Amino acid sequence: MRRAVVMGGSYAGLFAARVLGDFAEEVVVVEPDAIGGDGLGRRTPQRRQLHALLSMGHRRLEGWFPGITDELVRDGARLGEGEDVRFYVDGRLKAPVPEARMLGATRPFLEGRLRRRVELLGNVRFVRAEVTDLVLRGGRVAGVVTDDPADDGLRDADLVVDATGRSSRLGEWLGRHGWDEAPVDRMRIDLGYATASFHRGDELGGTVIAHSSPGPASDYQPKVTEPGALAAVEGDRWSVVLAGYADHRPGPDPEEFLRRMRRCVAPIRTVAEASTMIGDVVTYRFVESRRRVHSRLRRFPGGLVVTGDALASVNPVYGQGLTLAALEADALAAHLRTGAGPHAPALGYFRRAEAAVDAAWQLSTAADLAQPHVTGPYPRGYRARKWVADRLTEASVTDPAVNAAYMRVVHMEAPPTALTDPRLLARAARVLLRG
Repeated sequence: MRRAVVMGGSYAGLFAARVLGDFAEEVVVVEPDAIGGDGLGRRTPQRRQLHALLSMGHRRLEGWFPGITDELVRDGARLGEGEDVRFYVDGRLKAPVPEARMLGATRPFLEGRLRRRVELLGNVRFVRAEVTDLVLRGGRVAGVVTDDPADDGLRDADLVVDATGRSSRLGEWLGRHGWDEAPVDRMRIDLGYATASFHRGDELGGTVIAHSSPGPASDYQPKVTEPGALAAVEGDRWSVVLAGYADHRPGPDPEEFLRRMRRCVAPIRTVAEASTMIGDVVTYRFVESRRRVHSRLRRFPGGLVVTGDALASVNPVYGQGLTLAALEADALAAHLRTGAGPHAPALGYFRRAEAAVDAAWQLSTAADLAQPHVTGPYPRGYRARKWVADRLTEASVTDPAVNAAYMRVVHMEAPPTALTDPRLLARAARVLLRG
């Protein structure tokens, strides 16, 4: 193809641009935000929150950007492996997973290195402008209109990618040209979370990641320990995030944040007692999970792909967002490698991408439905599946083999159906009976 346009230059847009660099003579990334040297901008406030890069996301990051891990670590990120990565349930440290591998870095730091890599591709250029409409011709998206009248070249493209995030206006633009908006699945969860930074010394030895979640019997008023996570990140800092639902959402008050940290698991308590907070507590509210299911449409214009939060955004507590963006980039590459023309409806892409989204949606919404304030919709067989999932969670705390299988699903290295393997269920049953 001659030209591809990517609307949005954040994580998903950068991955899409990297993929398209292998297939298009020219790739243009259109980003309205002025992203400074610190990697931050005005339009994506959640960049300041601690983001998890799951094992599958890390693997795909290295696949598309070879050597990026060494570069990030050289510049100050931390790589956690084996016992450096700690997961807790109801305050209990889960059985170790030797193959665990997670990167400790802030999202602005990570995105900055990716942007630099993408900028070095000889056929990619960045344009600071805001897309205001699509150009449609002959049943396909043939370009974009921006608020920069000098850049008329963007009105002519073979493929357009929407990576503009949750605030995407794609449905509005398509409706303006007589096309239907994709159906949207929603689940209101009313989550709040907050992140703060701390000076990092040797308080926790080699620990890079610590994650604490409530157990099967808990709700949004924690009975044992506060849900939260920490990561050793660049600049010799700890980044700590706390989360809560409904009336238990964390606020911006530093003293309240520290009090909640002292009700967390041991690593987070230690940071609260031994480290000094840097800067402010930054809060963010996530009202609902949502996904747009394009495969349900009877007709869809060619020349258009949707990725990142514009396609689906699920509860960030489970850390799936960055990994989903990478898997959607894989789906785009797989679709284009089939020889599918960019002007045709990208049905092959959407089928592949929606399979990854569906796995993330199943995991996150199944856990969200356990919250007393979340009212559904409940999928068929939910109660039975929840009972089994709760028993697997209990067994994963003490049994390394059960936990290894469990964490492969959590890290999106295996589909949720892997947890229905009869051998795994039988082992979990034996573990619980012995307990």
